[in-house]
Amino acid sequence: MRVLLQRVSQAEVRVDGALIGQCGVGLLILVCTMQGDVEADADKLVAKVSKLRIFTDDAGKMNLSVRDISGEALVVSQFTLAADTSRGNRPGFSAAAPPDEGEKLYEYLADQLSSSGVPTQTGQFGADMKVSLTNDGPVTIWMES
Repeated sequence: MRVLLQRVSQAEVRVDGALIGQCGVGLLILVCTMQGDVEADADKLVAKVSKLRIFTDDAGKMNLSVRDISGEALVVSQFTLAADTSRGNRPGFSAAAPPDEGEKLYEYLADQLSSSGVPTQTGQFGADMKVSLTNDGPVTIWMES
């Protein structure tokens, strides 16, 4: 699995103009399930993401996790994180998991993150979504399982 974390002061996702998910201070997590990924990959990422110390403490150092600050998460599927740009000018996405497998693991990751103590909302898998955010820092981190 691949995730792109963005530390945010707020984020939201809309489908056809309707707000379907949002978070305040916390993380926008863009998720791509790759071929061969299993629940253990999601578990590994959830454990790391929920404890990753990227929020500032009183001394201004990145020393707190999303759980430490009682932050929230907005989890959005983004298969384009599987892009292969090594040939030509059109990215290939064949490394991404098939949609039915991808959706199952995406939902599993969001559920596990919520179960870990991080209030979590999601986008709509496979939809044309409009995501807006205020990146705090900016802090953006790429992770793979």
